[in-house]
Amino acid sequence: MKERFEEITGAEQKAGDGSALDALIEFYRAFNSADMAGLEAIWFPGTVPSMDNPIGGIRRGWNEIAEGYARLFGGAATVNVTFHDFTSHGGQEWYLFVGRERGKCRTAKDSLDVAFRTTRWFVRMNGAWRLLHHHGSVEDPQMLADYQKLIFGSSN
Repeated sequence: MKERFEEITGAEQKAGDGSALDALIEFYRAFNSADMAGLEAIWFPGTVPSMDNPIGGIRRGWNEIAEGYARLFGGAATVNVTFHDFTSHGGQEWYLFVGRERGKCRTAKDSLDVAFRTTRWFVRMNGAWRLLHHHGSVEDPQMLADYQKLIFGSSN
């Protein structure tokens, strides 16, 4: 797949060719607009998908993943990220995007620049690309602590 973008926010014009890149763009559109129905449409259904990141921990299956998104979207913080500095690799049935996210986490009183290392693995299901696994990690422990405080509040 030829990369058409240096970064992905979800606002890019999709090619409309059913590509994994279009699915990645759709993921970021749904995430950055807190669109649960859009996220459900892009994730692999049922108990198969998995997510592992510092905010949600390890989550298995769409129901656990959706619970994490609902907690994030229903909280005091708003998070918007851009995927950048990425590579893509794949074949007819799988596609892997490996890169970085940068963005902002905002509450009514605070704002924090965030940065994550991110992997998103898509597989083909019934002719459409679906997100099977996401892994995120953080290089800066202080940013992670500040991010968790904004997301979960000072009680955690």
